[in-house]
Amino acid sequence: MNGQGPEKKRVIGVLTGGGDCPGLNAVIRAVVKSAVSAGFDVVGIEDGFKGLIENRMRKLAVKDVSGLLPRGGTILGTSNRDNPFRSPVEVAGETDFRDVSNGAIANLTEHGVEALIVIGGDGTLSIARDLSRKGVKVVGVPKTIDNDLSATDVTFGFDTALVTATEALDRLHSTAESHHRVMVLEVMGRYAGWIALEAGLAGGADVILIPEIPFKIWKVVDKIKERRAYGKRFSIIVVAEGAAPAGGQMVVRKIDPLSPDPVRLGGIGAQVGAELEELTKVETRVIVLGHLQRGGSPTPFDRILATRYGTAAVRLVQEERFGEMVALRGQSIVSAPIDEAVGTLRRVPSDSELVATARAVGVSFGDGE
Repeated sequence: MNGQGPEKKRVIGVLTGGGDCPGLNAVIRAVVKSAVSAGFDVVGIEDGFKGLIENRMRKLAVKDVSGLLPRGGTILGTSNRDNPFRSPVEVAGETDFRDVSNGAIANLTEHGVEALIVIGGDGTLSIARDLSRKGVKVVGVPKTIDNDLSATDVTFGFDTALVTATEALDRLHSTAESHHRVMVLEVMGRYAGWIALEAGLAGGADVILIPEIPFKIWKVVDKIKERRAYGKRFSIIVVAEGAAPAGGQMVVRKIDPLSPDPVRLGGIGAQVGAELEELTKVETRVIVLGHLQRGGSPTPFDRILATRYGTAAVRLVQEERFGEMVALRGQSIVSAPIDEAVGTLRRVPSDSELVATARAVGVSFGDGE
């Protein structure tokens, strides 16, 4: 050793930002196990960018990620209200926002972090892009149940949310048929209709309302009446939280001024349900699936995809390909610039094969003349 001490290990940081999502722990596990195997130390940043701002980090060893593969949530914690470029501070009793990104970067330096793996959706990866522009060596991992990130075919977490929504529809069929009711299921997805569309297809919905196809309530009424005319005395309707009537607006549940994405959607299911009951005189029930879609154990698909993403992110660090995000294209794991991933939301094309398939089996989207 020539009198020299052991060589200091290189350090990778990892954080999870934004809403929680099935598969986050599986990514963390893959990052830690593959990074340690490659000779790195790993530092976990607690509660997303909040922990980065407040300098709350801890070393993660292989033993710390044992048993994480089937476990929902994130052992690191997360936050969707913290942005180092717009951090809330109290000034004279009022909330102001300041750029504390230099301090956040200094915290990474203090812990010897030379590369940062950021696991998140559009908002989180937009912050990662901005840190990259300030010189932080960033690699992104796409996470969101909404499946709305550009540059990747699928985000982990989507499949689990899809299974949850489909199981809910399966359960609603029996009670709807027993009571001859209209059942309206409101699902998440923000400004994209992927969960509603695919769950509606898988769960045999009669009507699917998504943000990409403005609907007319009377067309939904027509579908219910058509079903009753040939003896089907119940109907199942899936409504994406971002769906809106033609010429109308999305229903906003509340505004969170402290969040990087302040708009909280919700309530369109209740609105549709009330209108349908009044217009059809058929008893109608509304179910909001909500955060059930984001909790619980990830599906095998999401566990595998999350593991592939985590190991691929470490490879990008090894290859010094920073400012990129891992992605799934077809069956292959590739990478794409984070700029490309967050530039435009991936929404459902109204003329897509999935939409055409749904129409072919008689599903109404509440559109048309």
